[in-house]
Amino acid sequence: MINRRLLLFYLVCLPYIVLAQGYFEYDDQSKAVYKAITSLQFSKAYEGIASLKFKSPDNLVVHHLENYLDFFYLYVNGDQKSFDRLKPRRARRIELVSAGDKESPYYLYVQAEIYLQWALIRLRFGEQLNGFMDINRANRLLEKNRRRFPDFIPNLKDLGILHAMVGTIPDNYQWGVKLLTSLNGTIRQGREELEKVVDYANKHEFLFREEARSMYAYLLMHLAKDEEAAWKVIRTSGLSPKTNPLHCFIMSNIAMRSGHNNEAIQILSNFRKDDKRLDFPYLDYMLGLAKLRRLDSDAAPFFQRFLGRNKTPYYVKEAYQKLAWQSLINGKSSKYTAYMKACLSNGEAIAGGDKNAYREAKSMHQPREVLVKARLLFDGAYFRRAHELMRTQNRAAFTEKRDQLEYTYRLGRILHGLERWQEAIQAYEETIQQGERESYFFACNAALQIGLIHELLGEKGQAQIYFKRCLSINPNEYKTGLHQQAKSGLARVKNSK
Repeated sequence: MINRRLLLFYLVCLPYIVLAQGYFEYDDQSKAVYKAITSLQFSKAYEGIASLKFKSPDNLVVHHLENYLDFFYLYVNGDQKSFDRLKPRRARRIELVSAGDKESPYYLYVQAEIYLQWALIRLRFGEQLNGFMDINRANRLLEKNRRRFPDFIPNLKDLGILHAMVGTIPDNYQWGVKLLTSLNGTIRQGREELEKVVDYANKHEFLFREEARSMYAYLLMHLAKDEEAAWKVIRTSGLSPKTNPLHCFIMSNIAMRSGHNNEAIQILSNFRKDDKRLDFPYLDYMLGLAKLRRLDSDAAPFFQRFLGRNKTPYYVKEAYQKLAWQSLINGKSSKYTAYMKACLSNGEAIAGGDKNAYREAKSMHQPREVLVKARLLFDGAYFRRAHELMRTQNRAAFTEKRDQLEYTYRLGRILHGLERWQEAIQAYEETIQQGERESYFFACNAALQIGLIHELLGEKGQAQIYFKRCLSINPNEYKTGLHQQAKSGLARVKNSK
């Protein structure tokens, strides 16, 4: 027999049960989970999410947090199997969030973030079409949310990056731009938007403060080509590189790319691995690379440690290539050959660096020791040491065309680093004349670098000429990255007039 009192209670409460709607609130517990995720404390984050679901089952930010977890996991330690396993969660999360409070500024924002994070993951795992479609979805939602809530600062965090990137997408991805009919913007627009976010974060409590500062620093470095400003921003950002592996990666990465290699070595050496945080083997690769760029003789163990712990298909070929270079500069050329054979048979040639390492191994061309040392010293911003080394050689000392081109190119890069502009341009011009029709990247990058010098000197017209010349050269290596930088340069000089 049905309990009449229970039935009456159910009928009275039914309207409220049906009308119950998920809400979005980053309360103290949600903020703590976000902090755990962005410090890669995944066990703590999983416990926090489970507690959130039990205590606040209608708080839909939990799906945002879970997506952050999957995003960082796949970027740090993900492989194809884990990608395939986690991918179906995206659609389910969108479905759950879409049933939430439509009057909340987080309603569209959280959906956009889920799409955007999966777009980056999909592009990383080779799903270009789906990746661009998710970028388009994210952009439309963010623009709609900005119209509804113009003062909602998190919108600008994502829109700033999207607007800055759109004009710099490489030619081989332009089909994606045509697909993204909703996406437009400039580097200047994106920079101004992110500056608003950072300024707000400096004056108010803002959950995404560290994330926004890091994104702003990367925009300055990669798109605005202001490496020193990027280093200043990240150095004063309040990150904790000694204990947080993600912060260690961000700070050391920007240090290495902005001419602060010694600082990068110090940051990476001071990091203390914690078993409570997601393992981040790439930090060992970075320390090995930073030490190799200083020509330290003990870089090899860090590459080997990376290879022993890495679970992703990325950087494996590069690691063997760097072990080969270490052997070469340590005077053990026989080991160079062995490591390059390992480069051929291990890892996958997916990303640019791994592709280039594979190409070097396949060519069977052993680089000249002096050129490898000059390259490494330049990459570490040890320009004077590199110049002294190059003065011990001349172009006539090399018999092969590739080595002759590389010598002229490396000399130009080093003179550029020393701010000897006209001498650098002269060396670059010679590289272009001798190598424009070759498959190597030297001439393409030489044209790009001349454009950057003219831009720095305020000679916008000349800068445009050489950025366009860079785009007209199609090497077999580094083409995508070089053309992207040239497109960024064209966008900058065009919008600065």
